[in-house]
Amino acid sequence: MNNFYSIVTTVQAPTPAVRGLVEQLNAYGAKLLVIGDQKGPSTYGLPNTEFLSLADQMQTPFTLAQSLPTGHYSRKNIGYLEAIRQGATCIYETDDDNAPLPSWSVRSEHTEAYEIKQSGWVNAYACFSQERIWPRGFPLEKLTESFAQTIATTNTAKLVQAPIQQGLANGSPDVDAVWRLVLDQLFYFDDNPSIYLPPGSWCPFNSQTTWWWPVAYPLMYLPSYCSFRMTDIWRSFIAQRCLWELDMGIVFHAPEVFQDRNEHNLLRDFEQEISGYLTNNQIRYVLEKLSLKYGQNNVLYNLYECYEALVKEKIFPKKELKLVASWLSYF
Repeated sequence: MNNFYSIVTTVQAPTPAVRGLVEQLNAYGAKLLVIGDQKGPSTYGLPNTEFLSLADQMQTPFTLAQSLPTGHYSRKNIGYLEAIRQGATCIYETDDDNAPLPSWSVRSEHTEAYEIKQSGWVNAYACFSQERIWPRGFPLEKLTESFAQTIATTNTAKLVQAPIQQGLANGSPDVDAVWRLVLDQLFYFDDNPSIYLPPGSWCPFNSQTTWWWPVAYPLMYLPSYCSFRMTDIWRSFIAQRCLWELDMGIVFHAPEVFQDRNEHNLLRDFEQEISGYLTNNQIRYVLEKLSLKYGQNNVLYNLYECYEALVKEKIFPKKELKLVASWLSYF
């Protein structure tokens, strides 16, 4: 693939998972961008890898680098912008504890998937497992209803254009702290066919193993003034709503990585997720009520409108809008 980039953030030396990722990337002539922070290594030392320390980020042409908070996952925004500046035609983002499975391979923006035939909240994980599991960011008050549903799909797969695609993770999948505190176990999803959530269907997606193509690049923005456990989740809601104005939705794929999860304090994760437990469903309704503009030329406008509406609802503070505006100035 021409100009294929992968992006991770890290506060540690190269992990076995990252080394495995680099082996895969090298087979495609792809480049890894590693975004550092206040803590962590000063160099990285892997082939076809560019490490941007905090000092390096401040030297980029992106003034956003000076405005983003340190010690926050949103520093990854600089990695996105740098990959785009270097001409990335596809961006694969992941974390430094996700090792590619043998099934991992470079994906295409046009992919075959079975279309979900229901609107509202859809627990996409239920299409890949019969066990009780749900993605981080799925409204807790909708869980019982989701377990009682049989998710309807088309009888045959169809080719769809999906500029955002989410892979699943075996081992330690991306779930919320409630699942981990109550049900935590080593977990393996079924290797089922891909599914497509069209406009009108909602499911949170994360930044754990996620594919992006240029039409959706502006939607990669990670907000800063929210919990780090919510930044990629709330981004996912906004991105989905904006894709609807392009007649596009999200694709979920069977597992493509194994996560050997970095050490976490589960009660701290729970605390960091409370804002989501209380407002995830509200965000959906705020975004659904918006009158956005149709077409690719309006992606930037629509993104800003979404954040402005969420600021009015006091889900984000007003200072988030300055960062959004700075981000959009690069497109």
